This record gives sequence, C-alpha cells and structure tokens, in this order.
Amino acid sequence: MTDSSKPVIDVLVAEIGSTTTLVSAFDGLEGAPRFVSQGMAPTTAAQGDVTIGLRRGIEDLKLKLGVSLLEWKEMFAASSAAGGLSMSVHGLVHDMTARAAQMAALGAGAVVRQVTAGKMGAYELAALQKLNPNLILLAGGTDYGDRETAVHNARVIAGLKLGIPALYAGNAQAAEEVSDIFAEAGQPLSVVENVYPRLDELNVEPARRAVQDLFELHIVKAPGMSHIREMVGGSILPTPGAVMEAVRLLHPALGDLLAVDIGGATTDVHSAAEGSDEIARIQTQPEPFFKRTVEGDLGIYLNASLLAERTGHDRLDRELGLDTRALMEHWLPIPENDAQERLAARLAREAGALAIGRHAGRIRQVFLPEGRRRFAQGKDLSVAKTLIATGGALTRLRDRLSVLDRLRDLNAAGDMLYPPPGVLRVLTDSRYLMAALGVLSRRWPEAAKHLMLESLQEEMI
Repeated sequence: MTDSSKPVIDVLVAEIGSTTTLVSAFDGLEGAPRFVSQGMAPTTAAQGDVTIGLRRGIEDLKLKLGVSLLEWKEMFAASSAAGGLSMSVHGLVHDMTARAAQMAALGAGAVVRQVTAGKMGAYELAALQKLNPNLILLAGGTDYGDRETAVHNARVIAGLKLGIPALYAGNAQAAEEVSDIFAEAGQPLSVVENVYPRLDELNVEPARRAVQDLFELHIVKAPGMSHIREMVGGSILPTPGAVMEAVRLLHPALGDLLAVDIGGATTDVHSAAEGSDEIARIQTQPEPFFKRTVEGDLGIYLNASLLAERTGHDRLDRELGLDTRALMEHWLPIPENDAQERLAARLAREAGALAIGRHAGRIRQVFLPEGRRRFAQGKDLSVAKTLIATGGALTRLRDRLSVLDRLRDLNAAGDMLYPPPGVLRVLTDSRYLMAALGVLSRRWPEAAKHLMLESLQEEMI
C-alpha cells in the first residue's frame, strides 16, 4: 500500500494486555478473509487511558502497511488490562456447586480471586468487600435441592450494597427469592440456569456466556478503560475468554486439543476434549468439555523470581551456565540478550509443565478390601491429538522449541491423563491471533476458523 491510497479495512481487533497492546487488521471477512498486518505498542492502562496505547498501536500498524491514513469499518477488542476480569464465586459444596461456578468463570476468561462454599460468614464477607471484584457469581444447590444456603448468601452479599453486578446460577427453586433480595437491596443481578442442576452434571455454558456479556457492559468502569468505547464499538471480551472461543472453534477441525499460553503474570491452559470411554468409566467427578485453568503463580515476568526459586537457582545455574540470581535483579518483561532469553525459556518450560500438570487429570491407585482399584480424577486429555502454543513466550522466544518438546512429552511416567511422549502434534499460533480471532468468531465463525488454521504452524520437534 502507498500513501496515494486511503485503505479501508473491514475490522481492527485490539488485544489490550497487561504490558502490550496488539492491533490486528483483517479484511474480506464476508468472502475471502485475510490477515492484513499487526501493530504493537506498550499498554497505557497505568497512565489512566488505554486508548493512548491503542492509538500508538494503530500508528505502528500504519507504519507497517506503509500508509499515513487508515480507516476501518469496525473495531473489536480483547482485554486483560487492569487486572482482567476479577471475580468471586460462591456455592454450597466446594467440589460440586462452587467448583462448577469457578469453572464457568474461568471458562469466560475471569481471574477468580475468591471461592467460598457453604454459608458465608463475617470473615468471608469482609474479604469480599476488600477484594471488590468486577463480578460476583452466586451458585448453590442442585435444582429443587438445598435452597437455604443460596438464599442466605444472596441476603448477606446484597446487604453489603457493593454495587457490583452479580450473577445467580444456582438452585432454580430459589431464583425468584434471590432476585427479590437483590431488588429490595437495590443491587444489580442477572439470573441464568443452574451450573450444577443435578448430581454429577455440569451446565456451565449459560453462566460462562453471561459472564462475558456482563464483562462487556462493565469493563468501561475498570481503571484506565473509561475511554475504550470512544474507539471500540464492537464486542469486548476478556482475553482468556477470547482464546477459549478460538479453542471451541478449532475442536471440530482438530479433535481433542489443548492450548497453552505462558504469560508474564499467569500461565493459562485451555482444553477441548471428550476423553476416552475407558477413563470415563472410572472418573470420580464430572469435568467440562471446554476447560480453562489459570495459574497466577506461574508468570515468567511478575512471578519469575518465585518460579526461579521453586526450580532452584543452583540447578538453573548448572543447567544454563549463568548467574541466575544476578539476572533476576534486573528482570525485564521482554528479554534483551542471550542470557535473558535462555533463562526465560527455562522458566517457561517449568511454568508450562506445572500448569499442564495441574490442568490434566491423573490416575489414582486406591487399595480397598476387595483389592487395588484405579480411579481417574481431573480432565481427561489422554486421547488429545494437538497441543497449540500461543502467547508471547511460546511464539517468540528463540528457544521455544525446547519448551514445546518438554510440554509435549510430560507423561513419561504414564500416570497423567495426557498422551504418551511423542504423540501430540504441536502447532504454534505463528501470527499470535488466537485472542483476536476468538473475538471475531462470534460474528464471523467460518472466516475466523479459516484464519486460525492459517496461523497454526506445525513444529517439527
């Protein structure tokens, strides 16, 4: 393109991260979809206005296109700036309704900062007040089962008068009373289907979608986000939720899969998997078909020092031939030299392995009077075919193939619900588009899938 033309792009999608803002341009979404280019700039939420960084990202995009003027028909966004979507979830039994509510929140792209089970007391309510999340998810009781706990929690949460939007996804029999409690307190509440309607049955999709819709309505109140609607007229999704939309889109084409994003603050694992019939027969509790876990202690920038200590500085020094303690004193979000690159890749390898180990289930051997029994607990990825690498670390680090080799071959001991070494096909989101295309998939699913498959590059490990 040249300055003599004034290109009009179909759509721009901004991915506003905690440190970096990407602006991706797409054209031909109604016919022959194509990825045009991508601009980048530092995120400016800390300056009180993310649109500063967004405008700089557009300037970088124009520079890459070789134009001085650029127009677009629509702009969409995914955001994890300002801490992302902070939520609390409250249920009846921790391993049942509270767990189901947490899965719905995580699947929507939230960062779950408080989980309670049973009737909330003064300590938990004080913690909720201090947390001041963006959204509260209240569950509890199977349909037409226990209703007392959900009603109690509704009354005490509404009584705090926090002005925070709440979502009720508990016992259907209590829905009307819970709605009346919030209405009388003048507090916002939406009601969806129960996340755990019957024993051993998950129903997280209605709550997951409602969480994303509420995020879009209220994200403009987050620090630094108040001006976002001046530029973004289309959908705004939590970035991890947008990645999950891409995973959902890819499953019919790729079969059982997982996607790993090792970031500066967290490591996220998304999966879409039916699992095997053999494992299903020995499962101890239900798992969602689409599952996301987020590990807030495994970021390779904000939590890098903790990760290095966990791995062991002496061990890292021996393996890498580096003084890792000295390197950590001036640690940067993006490596600037060979030593930083090598240490970042080693920490990414550790973070990814730990995160997948927490996400995937395991086989448990239990000795009973009638003999030894095998039980499966957690998400069954044993027949997964594909591992997708996304995020900055797994798509940009020079030593990323050594990281991916480790993540593919985690199950050497054979006790994980994960494929044996060498089985997984490894694909990299080479254009770093999963979140952007997840946002677009809500309106243009076929175009988004086409562009996603184009971006996936097979790694020969």
